[in-house]
Amino acid sequence: MGDVFAVIPARYGSTRFPGKPLALINGRPMIRWVWEAVRRCRMVERVVIATDDARVCECARGFGAECVMTGECASGTDRVAQVAGGCEHSVILNIQGDEPLLQPAWIDALVAPFDRDPAVEMTTLRTVIRDPSEADDPNVVKVVVRQDESALYFSRSRIPHPRQAGGLVFKHVGLYGYRREFLLRFASMLPSPLEVAESLEQLRALEAGARIAVPALEILSVAVDRPDDVGRVESILKLAEREPPDAAAASQGDSSW
Repeated sequence: MGDVFAVIPARYGSTRFPGKPLALINGRPMIRWVWEAVRRCRMVERVVIATDDARVCECARGFGAECVMTGECASGTDRVAQVAGGCEHSVILNIQGDEPLLQPAWIDALVAPFDRDPAVEMTTLRTVIRDPSEADDPNVVKVVVRQDESALYFSRSRIPHPRQAGGLVFKHVGLYGYRREFLLRFASMLPSPLEVAESLEQLRALEAGARIAVPALEILSVAVDRPDDVGRVESILKLAEREPPDAAAASQGDSSW
């Protein structure tokens, strides 16, 4: 699929980390790490950084990115929809600007279900939780799926409940793909009861009956939410530089560091 438009929403005024898109990671702004990863994905035809802050826009244009200024938006999804309203691409990607470890293979997996199944309206990703503490952490969103990998439910609680030992728990990785028509419709919907209860907007799509494909990958994802997370990301990047490419690939499977 070549008709893919990736939007990277970048809000300067994060409550927990003001100026987050411009935070330096190994000397480069975080937003540049994300943009460069998307640019390496051959499925993506166009990449735009969308922001409401002139400082982010100036930085983005300084390293060669296309940048669009938006109005005030309640969420990253609303910002992406605002940009998508002016394009004609059939698939729109919402690529979080705080995922500096993003790899092109993640984007390939995000786009692939649209080719395989015409009924899919939205896609996102999941990965197995390896750290037991994450399974009960409400800041780590969990997901359960049907046998065809379409979403059944997302929750901040541990799902499924472990009545017996063993079994896998999957973490939701917050990158999204949408068919354009669905994204515009989704952004116009009012928040749903489950969305409000869990504070997870993807539940609005599920309650509306959307088919959400959730492929599984081995992903090393560290979203930068606080200044302390920058050091964690830099440590991972340094480790990847020290490992031979074949060893780095083998240590995480075929789709991540």
